[in-house]
Amino acid sequence: MEQRHLGRTGLRVSRIGLGTLTWGRDTDEHDAADQLKAFWDAGGTLVDTADVYGGGEAEYLLGRLVGSLIPREDLVIATKAGNVPDPYRRVNGSRGHLLAALDASLERLGTDYVDLWQVHAFDPATPLEETLQAVDLAVSSGRVRYAGVSNFCGWQLAKAATWQLAAPGVRTRLASTQMEYSLLQRGIEREVLPAALDLGIGLLPSSPLGRGVLTGKYRQGTPSDSRGASERLAPFVEPYLDDAAARVVDAVATAADGLATSPLQVALAWVRDRPGVAAPILGARNAGQLAEALSVEALSLPYEICQALDDVSAPVHRYPDQDWSTL
Repeated sequence: MEQRHLGRTGLRVSRIGLGTLTWGRDTDEHDAADQLKAFWDAGGTLVDTADVYGGGEAEYLLGRLVGSLIPREDLVIATKAGNVPDPYRRVNGSRGHLLAALDASLERLGTDYVDLWQVHAFDPATPLEETLQAVDLAVSSGRVRYAGVSNFCGWQLAKAATWQLAAPGVRTRLASTQMEYSLLQRGIEREVLPAALDLGIGLLPSSPLGRGVLTGKYRQGTPSDSRGASERLAPFVEPYLDDAAARVVDAVATAADGLATSPLQVALAWVRDRPGVAAPILGARNAGQLAEALSVEALSLPYEICQALDDVSAPVHRYPDQDWSTL
């Protein structure tokens, strides 16, 4: 699998990342091991997790597999901290919480460092410089090699990255931002992506298959074994089952027919090769589903198909996001 630099850093990652959102909850140790082995065999290196996935079970499960199944040095392990299961405070970006969460993550992962540590979300109740000081302390202590953020809007990302760049050699340059991005969700193209491109920050798209909708499996209804049929996950899928999304899914299916491939591969290839993208983070139910996705390595979409998909899924840009000279 092709390797890409993560932003303007020396860290290289596989251009598809393996997500672990369901590990320890819907994905057991056997299935997780099969996925990790298939991913590694395909040349994958970037494995993304978080301290809240499965209430910590995803990190624990990954830690059990690393070393025994895959050499630690062959993987780029990324985790996140900052989301908390508290209905009164969903995000905690305080220095104390982040550093304690990092220590807990390292213990569950069974490693003394993570390759990429990400602030899971912006915390409006904590000064940003305090949050970023935790990042600097984590890197300077050797527990973290590179740092990034997740779910920061455009101004939040620009402020955080600029603050870090203001003291080169003292503060840690942000390597990445993880955001939802797909043919069904292109909102980051308004401000986040331009900021990331300008500041040399690599994009790690989450839900690159539109929460599974872009695979086309919902075109004839909701399969009984799908997320859309799950009481817990149905609200997660439902926003992408409207008429506008259906038109995009139909276009993806038409492109797949013309290329003799699957809608999954077309949708994944589109987001993988967008400007600024380092590696889409892909979650799978099992190794078979993951293998189909990983075979996208051989697929490059023709320009005409990319243009058609761009047009049918184009987000609406209005002032001030749009170039004022065109208004």
